[in-house]
Amino acid sequence: MKRVFAVFLITLCATQALAETYVRVEKDGSKTYSDRPLPGGQPVELQPAQTYSAPPPPPIGGNSNSNLPREQRLLKEMNDFRYSTCVLTPQREENFQNPTSVNVAVALQPALRPGDVVDLRVDGATVPGPNALSFAIPQPNRGAHTASVLIKDRYGKTMCTASTTFHVFRASLNSPARR
Repeated sequence: MKRVFAVFLITLCATQALAETYVRVEKDGSKTYSDRPLPGGQPVELQPAQTYSAPPPPPIGGNSNSNLPREQRLLKEMNDFRYSTCVLTPQREENFQNPTSVNVAVALQPALRPGDVVDLRVDGATVPGPNALSFAIPQPNRGAHTASVLIKDRYGKTMCTASTTFHVFRASLNSPARR
């Protein structure tokens, strides 16, 4: 118990800037520490506490990967990759009057990476073709339609997601255009 108290006192004393510490050895061999001179005590020179300074963060926009091995650079670039633009057209709430077809397309910046998987859906159904970035809906039915895209990398990590709703209006025989 005395040792724990002694270590506590040493730690406490070490935190005080330029504080002098004194030690006295008792008859039973135990030591007494103090920040004030003790009768029969000797000053103790304490070493400064060990500290750690973290390296500076890499510069923003700089090439901090240049000193890494090629494989580690590629892994870091893969983990840091983001599509800066992921837009689905037609625009949200866009209206079409009697269209012969409506084109649904995904705009990506940068271009689709090899290995990334595109899941483009119109009204919940996957569009035909692997990794299709566009699809033409021939003679779309009237009403609201939804389109969504989900792009994942080869490991299943979501890289891009977007959705839109557009509306198709068609003239009805029950209400012809009024003059």
